[in-house]
Amino acid sequence: MPEAVFADLLESDDAYLLVIDLPGATAATVDARVEMGRLFVEARREKTLPASFDYVREDRSLFLDAELPLPPDATGAGAEGSMERGVLELRLPKHEAAPEQSVPIEDA
Repeated sequence: MPEAVFADLLESDDAYLLVIDLPGATAATVDARVEMGRLFVEARREKTLPASFDYVREDRSLFLDAELPLPPDATGAGAEGSMERGVLELRLPKHEAAPEQSVPIEDA
């Protein structure tokens, strides 16, 4: 992935929406997973070489990898994703905040 990953993070009451630009990638060439508070995205870009042309220089990588930190209350459980015209949208639900609970302390 290029040094600058172009992404937007939006928030609603119950979820986050992460929008990532992945030009040239399709739903079939993208894998995403949430692990330990981070989002991992691996994508392959499709590109074709026009007839009668050869590369002088090739800077557009075919493999895109990104690791992005997520808000602490984002979860991958129940996450949904869609890809349209090179834009990946991931809806990541918020996990329920744990209710406050007293911790009993006993004399030793």
